[in-house]
Amino acid sequence: MQKTTEWWRGAVVYQVYLRSFADSNGDGVGDLKGLESKLPYIADLGVDAIWISPFFTSPMMDFGYDVADYNAVDPLFGTLEDFDRVVEGAHRLGLKIILDQVWSHTSDQHAWFNASRRKRDGAEADWYVWADPKPDGSPPNNWLSVFGGCAWAWEPRRRQYYLHHFLASQPKLNLRHPAVVGALFESANFWLRRGVDGFRFDAVDFMLHDPALRDNPPALTQDGQAPLRPFRMQRHIHDMMHPETAHWVSRIRSFMDCYDDRLTLGEISSEAGAFNRIEALTGEKGTRFNMAYTLGVMKGEFSAAILKQIVDNAMAAEQEGWFCWSFSNHDVARVATRWHPSPDGTPAFAKLALALLFFLRGSVSLYQGEELGLAEAEIDLADMRDPYGITYYPEFRGRDGSRTPMPWRHDRPNGCFTTARPWLPMPEAHRCHAVDLQEADPHSCLAATRALLRWRRGNRALRCGELELLPSAGPLVMLRRLDSEHGREAFAAFNLGNTSIRLDSLPIADLTPVEVAGFERIEGGSGIELPPFGACFAESPAR
Repeated sequence: MQKTTEWWRGAVVYQVYLRSFADSNGDGVGDLKGLESKLPYIADLGVDAIWISPFFTSPMMDFGYDVADYNAVDPLFGTLEDFDRVVEGAHRLGLKIILDQVWSHTSDQHAWFNASRRKRDGAEADWYVWADPKPDGSPPNNWLSVFGGCAWAWEPRRRQYYLHHFLASQPKLNLRHPAVVGALFESANFWLRRGVDGFRFDAVDFMLHDPALRDNPPALTQDGQAPLRPFRMQRHIHDMMHPETAHWVSRIRSFMDCYDDRLTLGEISSEAGAFNRIEALTGEKGTRFNMAYTLGVMKGEFSAAILKQIVDNAMAAEQEGWFCWSFSNHDVARVATRWHPSPDGTPAFAKLALALLFFLRGSVSLYQGEELGLAEAEIDLADMRDPYGITYYPEFRGRDGSRTPMPWRHDRPNGCFTTARPWLPMPEAHRCHAVDLQEADPHSCLAATRALLRWRRGNRALRCGELELLPSAGPLVMLRRLDSEHGREAFAAFNLGNTSIRLDSLPIADLTPVEVAGFERIEGGSGIELPPFGACFAESPAR
């Protein structure tokens, strides 16, 4: 095996939620041919790889995260030949292709589950997590589903319950069964042999659980009031985050290392201690995942103080591991709305969030539409598709608001995403953020994204250097990146407040200001005035 180039270290991965990216055949759903047509756009951003959401055969109860056949393309998205053309086109443009792997569970329509549910003594009988009822007929324990209700569903043919952490139609795979592991590895082989450059592993914290099926203890609440979701009323020490997960991840890495230069990216939940789990699952001298990100950052609150604490926690946890930073994805509200004091966000804040994301130490996952500064869409109940949101409506509207179609042209129906009625409505407010308008505006969020990524790619300190959080007060955050081996430095100051901040001087001498499209600053004498949600940048001269 050749020595890895570690191309992923410091890389920027662009997440494509395929259903909402580009529709080529006019059925209202994005597809592989649509993605192929937009590959030049993605390459022009300056990213290194594309993570494609699941396009495998599925009943789409959870929109592809309920897989019915790991080795087949669902006709909704095209054909295997379409996928091969995406890989070929991406590689021609210097882009890597990363696929989702959903190994915690399958669809209840998968052939494996249909065989397993029929009887207790078949070849696939133990491929899923089955358990007998208690003497009174109730479920084996008190575990709850993330999406609501009990985490156990009754199967009358076996007279047993099966475990599901999400929808009842997403039965939990038994990853302690050697045949299951072998089947999953073989399905991964199928895609790796087709030129895939790596995998993003979904819901890693749910892969293994306590085999004794012990009850979870209750969680302590601050005010005694029940939370919106009963799932939050337990401490999830038995149904997820099992200590054996690290050994399971090592098996995945050992398998993946049979292929040269392939990426393993893990998704870590928002449960407490996420940064330490990232370190545990990406460290150990190259025997675990290459990198991982946590939903905890995305689901948390935001301020200068919180950001500084996040950076401190990450730097304290990181020893041998490697973080992937992400502020948005298909499971959370868009960052321009979620972290901004105005529910509609502002272009200035969206650009600030991008600059922060690209300046942190680690790799980056950038969700489609974030480069446009899209705000969260508000979907009417009649148009909602997400079962998670429908269950908890109206207090929680689910994930549809971040999954609406990409606006490509402001003057075309449905933003030129499709010629038909889209599977989710195109928000009218997103038209003014369309790609065609932003490509013509040198101060746009898209222009800032391209400029920031161009700078990041050309400065080794930004890709792989150390990170230092410099002293600052109030809404001001100052970060320094240092590549001591090559003598390169980079500096950024961010104003996270809604009033201007004046810097009398840069805290690091001998740095050259870097002009980034989309960011304005006011020079005054020897100082710099940062407008609300503004930023300034500097670097040491290249040697």
